[in-house]
Amino acid sequence: MEQMQILLAILVLLPFVSALLLALCGSDRMRRLVVYGSAGVLMISAVAFAVCFFSGENLQLRFLQSGGIIDHTMLALEAGFAVLITVLSIKYRRYYVAVLSIVQTVLTFVYELGGYKPAVQPYNLFTDQLTVIMVLIIAVVGTLITVYAVGYMRDYHNHHKEYTDRRRFFFAMLYVFLGAMFGLVLSNSLLWLYFFWEITSLVSFLLIGYTRTKEAVQNSFRALWMNLLGGLGFAAAIFWAGVRFGITDLQSLILCDGKLVVLLAFAALTKSAQLPFSRWLLGAMVAPTPSSALLHSATMVKAGVYLLIRLAPVMYGTYAGSMVSLVGGFTFLITSMLAITVSDGKAVLAYSTISNLGLIAACAGVGRQETVWAAVLLLIFHAVSKSLLFQTVGAIENATGSRDIESMHGLIARHPRLALTLSIGIAGMFLAPFGMLISKWAALKAFVDSGSIILVLFICFGSATTL
Repeated sequence: MEQMQILLAILVLLPFVSALLLALCGSDRMRRLVVYGSAGVLMISAVAFAVCFFSGENLQLRFLQSGGIIDHTMLALEAGFAVLITVLSIKYRRYYVAVLSIVQTVLTFVYELGGYKPAVQPYNLFTDQLTVIMVLIIAVVGTLITVYAVGYMRDYHNHHKEYTDRRRFFFAMLYVFLGAMFGLVLSNSLLWLYFFWEITSLVSFLLIGYTRTKEAVQNSFRALWMNLLGGLGFAAAIFWAGVRFGITDLQSLILCDGKLVVLLAFAALTKSAQLPFSRWLLGAMVAPTPSSALLHSATMVKAGVYLLIRLAPVMYGTYAGSMVSLVGGFTFLITSMLAITVSDGKAVLAYSTISNLGLIAACAGVGRQETVWAAVLLLIFHAVSKSLLFQTVGAIENATGSRDIESMHGLIARHPRLALTLSIGIAGMFLAPFGMLISKWAALKAFVDSGSIILVLFICFGSATTL
């Protein structure tokens, strides 16, 4: 148990320490050392965490019951986030964004300091099989993206002299992102989960606006207000759960009334860019490719579907579950059709990402055992395939000066290794023995067994248009 606690501390705290070091590193050599070293330690720690977890008898572990100082620190940081968002919103005249941030922060303060928070607190950290899977995805896929980013960002600024070189800020934000994701998937406390949830929203806003162009600023604020809208639903759910039911943790919540999960499901749908909130993810492609790979594969959008999978047992047979499955299925079909209409490689991948997230959401909403494990398999293989595809498209853009699919004819002759890598990523989405094919088959069978004809139609036509 002590070894597990040490590994948990490394996974959550090391990315933030690395972020601080990267913010201070001005040379490529030092940046490379910090990134490579941090990535190696995080991957080793994640694998050791998984080995320790599965070698134990109990596959559900709880840690850190008391967190008074930590809770107050998080509350102070939330206030700081609200101040930062308000200042930037006033600077760019996006006042509605400031209102959303202030309202949910005030609601959180009232809940924690106004005497509404229940006195008895459960364990703040919780690990089970799903947690371990998410930790491995973040540690392996996420850190490899940061390794790739070292060379990519050097070439990026060589090709784009018009943008200010802010690589110290960029890499610091990547590791803050990773730390927030580790904290999010390990949190059992709803307040802790909400805190890390909001960090991912803020950091994605800052990464999307990296170039500070008019388009980047516009897209970054769109991503921020849509995710803050979901965050407001999250804050309202925490307040309602605590005051009405005395619930402050996720594990107790999934044993409660299904009506309570509607607000959390709404927050998850916005985070995972489901229709009609998909525009923020499409706009995120203006950012450098490594941030797109993180947003679209290992971190930001996975937070939304992770929460939906967590809520799947309580959504089974409920109106909330029906809503989530229909929204997810509809998103899967429509965005796979829209992907056909564009020729920008990153736009195609963005639409395809939203489409696959829709399928995961549909599986979680149904809430059957078969659909839940299908959703988990989809989550794993989607993270691997999409991160590989995004980074390859970014490398193609750096090598050829274009990411238009029409200009990729003859790529296998000009850049055979890139073409091979791209082919592997594509195969991972469609062909046996890769898990995406198995996952879609399992989802289709579960939809048939559940008697949901409309979901069967969604997955059949959505899969055809995706192909």
